[in-house]
Amino acid sequence: MKVQVEELSPIEKKLSIEVDSARVAEELTRAYTAIGKQVRLPGFRQGKVPRRILEQKFREQVEDDVIQRVVQTAYVEAVTQHKVEPVSQPQVTNSGLKPGAPFSFEARVEVKPKVEAKDYKEVPLKKTETAVDDAQVNEQIEKMRQSGSRLEPVADRDVAKAGDFATVDYEATIDGQPFTGSKAEGVTAEITPGELVDSNIAALEGVKVGDTKEIDYAFPQDYRVEEVKGKTARFKLHLKGLKTKIVPELNDDFAKEAGAENAEDLRKKVRSNLEATQKSKVENEEREALIKALVERNPFEVPKAMVERAIDSMLEGALRQMQRSGLDVRNLGLDFMRLREEMRERAVQEVKGTLLFESIAEKESIQASDADIEKKIEELATESGQPVSNIRKYFSRPDDRLGLSLRLREEKTIEFLKAQAKYS
Repeated sequence: MKVQVEELSPIEKKLSIEVDSARVAEELTRAYTAIGKQVRLPGFRQGKVPRRILEQKFREQVEDDVIQRVVQTAYVEAVTQHKVEPVSQPQVTNSGLKPGAPFSFEARVEVKPKVEAKDYKEVPLKKTETAVDDAQVNEQIEKMRQSGSRLEPVADRDVAKAGDFATVDYEATIDGQPFTGSKAEGVTAEITPGELVDSNIAALEGVKVGDTKEIDYAFPQDYRVEEVKGKTARFKLHLKGLKTKIVPELNDDFAKEAGAENAEDLRKKVRSNLEATQKSKVENEEREALIKALVERNPFEVPKAMVERAIDSMLEGALRQMQRSGLDVRNLGLDFMRLREEMRERAVQEVKGTLLFESIAEKESIQASDADIEKKIEELATESGQPVSNIRKYFSRPDDRLGLSLRLREEKTIEFLKAQAKYS
């Protein structure tokens, strides 16, 4: 087999591959033998159909299969022998099979660029505090109390007050005509200033249960429903009932429901969680700042295939986060093509950053040791609340262990760069 590798650009190569005629003939013989054992033709016993007959009837099918098989195996051999690092599927062209002649084809493929990071020390970074104060702890606990609140019917009055939650039926029209979603029953709205589309209706203050009030409401210009956005509707609101929000007291019982031993332990846990969140936020910001500075100092192209895979990963992560937040992504009407384009610039930076970190790790001989991997496994077990043996078993698979090793090598590379950085 003859192979010629041509560099079309730092991120694309062309492989011109010639497979000798004997190998092609062997593949053709194998293919015709296989098909001869399967087909039934009038006048011939199964498995005894002459090859010339098979060629007459199945030449196109057999040659297509042989070309596909020869291309696949020869391409893999070529990239292995010539240490080509493809990051995309090859674009293959060929002129078909010719009797007794070698088979030639060309494969254009995007490749991982060779990156040699330079000027990566003394990168300017901004020093950011990760400390958490009492006010932040109090704010988070208040959010927890609010999320644990419940609504109870108002029993001692029948006139709406600010802060109440109202149960209403409504009908609405625009220019005297109903529209999609213009009628509903048993809707809960808070009597507070804000947007009606966010279930805030301050105009119900002072209205008596059983009464009706009419209001005009202008839908926002960017409202998601094209039919009504920017238009003014007339709403007829019928107040059916009132509820008040009961917020739980901050005491030991509340703390135990939140997974703490008592109120003081809850404050400690909240502070610890906030500190971990703040630390993670600062680390992400520093990583992005490092990537930005390194890319500015080391300009290079990246293959489209690597960028597309990075976008895939980012999009999957975003969708998982939505699902964890309780959102049903099927009902959000997401424009995935627009989302991908919005993520593209960040994905390009991410790919470049990863390649630069790899280059720096190689130059500085930074590796993740077995001890580093074991320590990380123990940390993951603690964070997830699972036995160490379960996490260790998961990372016993070669691909998963390699992924963890590369992730740790990048973390160590970032720590190296931060230690060399100039903080202001």
